[in-house]
Amino acid sequence: MPADSTATPAPCPLWRRLLALVYDLLIVVAIVMVVGLLCQLATGGKLITTGAKTVIPLWYQCLQGLVVAAYFISSWRRGGQTVGMRPWRIRVTRDDGGTVTLQQAVIRLLVAGAPMVLLLLAPAFGLRTTLWTLLVVWAGWFAVALFDRRRRAVHDFAAGTEVRRLD
Repeated sequence: MPADSTATPAPCPLWRRLLALVYDLLIVVAIVMVVGLLCQLATGGKLITTGAKTVIPLWYQCLQGLVVAAYFISSWRRGGQTVGMRPWRIRVTRDDGGTVTLQQAVIRLLVAGAPMVLLLLAPAFGLRTTLWTLLVVWAGWFAVALFDRRRRAVHDFAAGTEVRRLD
């Protein structure tokens, strides 16, 4: 916290946000692996069936999504920082600098994750094409921050949040 409590923290540059996102990706992979292990143990190793076609149960996909969503929402609600945001000294806040509400956190998560719907196109267009399309859409989602004075991405506009530096 700055000595002058009236000073508003500076907006976070996009490069810092993206590096924090890389850190969070590692955390998400770890979370998904632990949930996967627990589900494999609970089903006696019969969670995913393979053969001519791989089948992943819908309940398992939903569980993974809920656990990852809980990580982000609880992090933003409690202190405004995910594990990946801490080393980069950035925090998600409301536009007025306050703590993100539950509604804002859910909206932010849903809008940030909306491009994941493109994965449904994988059977029609192939996984490689779908993943490249997803990457391009997410790049556009974050590129908006390059042109906004407060460095807000699409999900920040939708939720009424912004990411600020702490230093």
